[in-house]
Amino acid sequence: MSDKFIPIQAYGKPAGGFGSLRGTARALTGYGPFPALQTLAHVNQPQGIDCPGCAYPDSPTDKAVDFCEQGAWAISHEATPKRATPAHFAAHTVSELRKNEEWQLEALGRLTAPMLYDRASDTYREIEWAQAFELAGASLRALDCPNRAVFYASGRSSNEAAFPYQLFARAFGTNNLPDSSNYCHEASGDALRLSIGVGKSTVTREDFEHAEAVFVFGQNPATNHPRMLGDLRHAKLRGCKIVVFNPLLERGLQKFTDPQAAGELLTGSSTPIADEYYQVRVGGDLAAITGIIKALLEADSRAPGLLDRAFIADHTQGFEALEAVVRVQDWPEIERSSGLSRAQMEQAAQLYAASNATISTWCMGLTQNEYAVETIQMLTNLMLLRGNVGKPGAGLMPVRGHSNVQGDRTVGVTSRPKAEWLQGLERVFGFTPPSAPGLDAVSVIRGLLDGSVHAFTSLGGNFAVAGPDSPRVLDALSRCKLTVHIATKLNRTHLYPGQTGLLLPCLGRTEHDDQAGCQQFVSVEDTASMVHASTGRNRPASEKLRSEPHIVTELARHTLPGSTIDWAGMGRDYDLTRELIERVAQGAVAGFEQYNANIRRKRGFHLPNTAALREWKTDSGKANFAPHALPQDGIMQRARAVHGDRVVCLATVRAHRQYNTTVYHDPTGEVDRYRGVHGTRKVLFIGPATLARLGFKDGDTVNLRAASVDGIERVVEGYRLVEYPIRGDDVFGYFPELTPLSSPDLTARGSNTPAFKQVPILIER
Repeated sequence: MSDKFIPIQAYGKPAGGFGSLRGTARALTGYGPFPALQTLAHVNQPQGIDCPGCAYPDSPTDKAVDFCEQGAWAISHEATPKRATPAHFAAHTVSELRKNEEWQLEALGRLTAPMLYDRASDTYREIEWAQAFELAGASLRALDCPNRAVFYASGRSSNEAAFPYQLFARAFGTNNLPDSSNYCHEASGDALRLSIGVGKSTVTREDFEHAEAVFVFGQNPATNHPRMLGDLRHAKLRGCKIVVFNPLLERGLQKFTDPQAAGELLTGSSTPIADEYYQVRVGGDLAAITGIIKALLEADSRAPGLLDRAFIADHTQGFEALEAVVRVQDWPEIERSSGLSRAQMEQAAQLYAASNATISTWCMGLTQNEYAVETIQMLTNLMLLRGNVGKPGAGLMPVRGHSNVQGDRTVGVTSRPKAEWLQGLERVFGFTPPSAPGLDAVSVIRGLLDGSVHAFTSLGGNFAVAGPDSPRVLDALSRCKLTVHIATKLNRTHLYPGQTGLLLPCLGRTEHDDQAGCQQFVSVEDTASMVHASTGRNRPASEKLRSEPHIVTELARHTLPGSTIDWAGMGRDYDLTRELIERVAQGAVAGFEQYNANIRRKRGFHLPNTAALREWKTDSGKANFAPHALPQDGIMQRARAVHGDRVVCLATVRAHRQYNTTVYHDPTGEVDRYRGVHGTRKVLFIGPATLARLGFKDGDTVNLRAASVDGIERVVEGYRLVEYPIRGDDVFGYFPELTPLSSPDLTARGSNTPAFKQVPILIER
């Protein structure tokens, strides 16, 4: 991949099809024959390997192939024969490695031995595991306060690693347990808990077989969770209406050829996905949903019967307040804020009213903006109006990214633990855990920048690059007294080690995990609350790798030498860990009863969702309508008040050839198939009207400057403008390259999720 610009050519073919098959083939053959070829047959199969690519639920029925192109890239990159050995690190300084692009760091291959940063030579050097654990433990014990330490967790880790990790942090004395959910779906959990009492999806994969309509907000399944397109296609073929709200015209939501449908492949045909595709403004979903509710209320006044009055009476509270707020919202303001016409929102309301079972699904297009919580609550309001929570084929579904980000949270990785969970820890382990809320991810960034955070431990992830203000955060990490990174591969955050900087290589999910001669397996929870086993099958990339549970428990054992907790037992016997999770979960999380027996069932087990059962664990005891008027102040208004009307709204998106911050190198130069991008990621998609208004033309090279209100200069240079069918003053570019433009002050109200979809910028020659 280079900065050489190849003109964007519109991708006129359907998503999927032979393009996906060719992409899968390139993923599997890029390094020559290797274990990924045999591994894929076991991916997302009962008692097989849970794909590390995303958290979309596995098929509820036997399906010989239940992986996608993106999963093939994830598996192949984990099973790569390339190795980032200590010899490579000894020959290349950290300063030299920093010059590499993200894909080049990824392409170095698997880490093979524990390493310590040597400041004199500016290199990572191999050390023994015992020394690594002793150094980390001594550094943590030397802190003047437990809250100086942070324990970050990526959603890639298993329940068996996450549980001892959160136990370690709390036994050490802190709730500083940020996780990757803080960067993505925190707003979803907060909004849903307030409205329906549970912060998870009320939908299972089976519900797609019964839905009469699916409303899709702010997501791009073809790139981020392609298996979902198969479900949408099957639903469409049986007559289900698919209604899409997205500022970008995403190819996968327009037309899709299922790579597993031989008839479509051989005939070159495809299935149109969206019945209606509404190009809302970035952040305009709140107004669009308000307009749909307003249209529904007005239509019900003319012809009563569109609302489920019995459900509203029996299961909800606050309807009158919602109705009062929505009815006074002004149609011209709703149209301006949403980017849609009144007629479009009335049409969407008609489609919704005609369906007796509707699923609403969303991703970070809703969660990563200032009014994310309010938007998701208004979407929940819409669903409650027709009783579309707690019945087959209907419900609310935030589609999560990391394969076990939901499971990590379920087993305690959170900076805001429930009292019942802490009580369970005290009951089982005999110590009083801290109860004060800890730091979430953005608060950690602020703590790093102001110097109050002294130690940073990471269970997977690429913390600094995944968050706002990444150059400043990376520099702040290097000033820490301790950095510990548990990882399979090198990433940019690892290249800014602290005074004591440890890089600890772990087994990947595809690899054998033998503890004292006994094969272990782990468990994960998908976005539909199914908990299932994952058993690695490949030979480990190095004999010096250790499992995540082993590394976590040894760090704890060496940090807390006086602890009576059986850390070593959890590190070698995952049945013991699951037994302890079951005991702690009593009274805090339902569904873990007989954990060890149920996880060995063919497809695992389902954690019950009270809202799906129409049991409302809210303060009112019912589902809460949450009225919100259209905001009169926002990120963009504040930026334009300071910098003028040349400010445009940047939303970051992912390319097809990446997963979260991991960028895969395709030897053909393909970067983003469905948007026609090859050879470079330094592009900015911009609408023709905005190009003309600002005096630019397609192909111009520009710099992008944050329209900051905090006085800090944030600039990225050398981007090519790409004319694209976008309405209004919204522009789009790739994550994570553009996170340096985002301030930690740009967050969702309440949830503190970074507002990566609302970054005010200026475009300069």
